[in-house]
Amino acid sequence: MAAAPLSYYALLVLLVLPSSLATAGFPARALLQTCNPSGTIRGKSGTCNPENGSECCVDGQRYQTFACSSRVTGRTRAVLTLNSFADGGDGGGRSECDEKFHADSEPVVALSTGWYDGGGRCGKRVVIRAASGKTTTAKVVDECDSTRGCDDEHNFEPPCANNVVDGSPAVWKALGLDTDDGVVPITWSDA
Repeated sequence: MAAAPLSYYALLVLLVLPSSLATAGFPARALLQTCNPSGTIRGKSGTCNPENGSECCVDGQRYQTFACSSRVTGRTRAVLTLNSFADGGDGGGRSECDEKFHADSEPVVALSTGWYDGGGRCGKRVVIRAASGKTTTAKVVDECDSTRGCDDEHNFEPPCANNVVDGSPAVWKALGLDTDDGVVPITWSDA
């Protein structure tokens, strides 16, 4: 009998390992780094501050929600969005971690719900890398809510996607990025 090719064994490991580890208490979703939508919400418009290119909710439109994000690695892929955490800025209310507003000159971020980890990253620093190779660090002060939105608390904006690092203008400046772009691909990790 001929030996099975190596690719056969690699495929077998990919099919069996996740379910075996899930049985042992490791969620297969975390191992495969996937995150599917958890539902939708119906849009409701209101007084939305469109500063920094913020998307405002449209009455009746459906928006996806996510209760998870991909697993954080040494270089987690994400999109950097622009947000003002200042009083009256497009970020809405006070930051969730410290109940404070933060000046646009402070390097602070909000993370998608899964990465925010129920506040587990509050006050911690993250390293953000632009495609140009420039890096900066920023403090986590808020959640970019991926489960709720289209209400006053969320500036009548849709829920965040599950892969967002929402950075202050100071973060964009430190990375040498043009704030007019509004959304750019980055990688990030815990500091």
